Amino acid sequence: MPTIKYKPTTPSRRNMTAPTFEEITKFTPEKSLIEVKKKHSGRNSYGKITVRHRGGGNKVKYRIIDFKRQNESPATVIGIEYDPNRSAYIALLQNEEGDKSYILAPVGLKDGDKVYSGADADIKPGNTLPIANIPVGTMIHNIEIYPGKGGQLVRSAGSAAQLISKEENGMAQVRLPSGEVRFIRLDCKATIGQVGNLEHENVKVGKAGKTRHKGIRPTVRGSVMNPCYHPHGGGEGRSPIGHPGPLTPWGKPALGYKTRNKKAKTDKFIVKRRNAK
Repeated sequence: MPTIKYKPTTPSRRNMTAPTFEEITKFTPEKSLIEVKKKHSGRNSYGKITVRHRGGGNKVKYRIIDFKRQNESPATVIGIEYDPNRSAYIALLQNEEGDKSYILAPVGLKDGDKVYSGADADIKPGNTLPIANIPVGTMIHNIEIYPGKGGQLVRSAGSAAQLISKEENGMAQVRLPSGEVRFIRLDCKATIGQVGNLEHENVKVGKAGKTRHKGIRPTVRGSVMNPCYHPHGGGEGRSPIGHPGPLTPWGKPALGYKTRNKKAKTDKFIVKRRNAK
């Protein structure tokens, strides 16, 4: 899907690009599959701000996505829609009983296509199978970590993982988009293909207003603050960050701060870490 570049009629339009939405065929959501999405502005249940720079934004409804794909009856794609809650597009399905559901729209899926879910499904984009029934080397997305819980891995626009091998211990090796290789159980489900909306990463916001529409408030740099408010603040003129590197307002490492617990039980499922030699 190509992007459109606007004429530089204003400074904000000069570098702005936007998707052409050529893949979109349905422009209003299915009423039975939407829910109210309440805004919390980064606050927890006590009213304390736990995520900064959140607030405002356009009012949106949440689209209920079927990540589990437990209904094995054949379904027909009746529309490709935009979803304001994620970078990927979504596809509206209708099965033989008349039930409707949303799934992530992979590359190549279009109106009228038939999709299936089950061990006997064909290896084609949009079909969901247990990893045990997927050939080695296939590109997959919407991967389960725990059987029956629904897809949790590889769901953003343009992303895809690759099934590398199947082990005799009931596990499979999957290379994730980050480059990490990890074990996934063979009875976990995954969807064939690459997530659609490939040009999402090439879209340039262009102006601050579009960021506010997403519910993101302005971020003040720590280097322009007083030293009592931020570790980067103070100094005469422009001062470098210095040792030990970028910090949060509370003095913790900011960029490149490793949060993964190496002693966690899930660590045994990681075969190769990201960017590891």
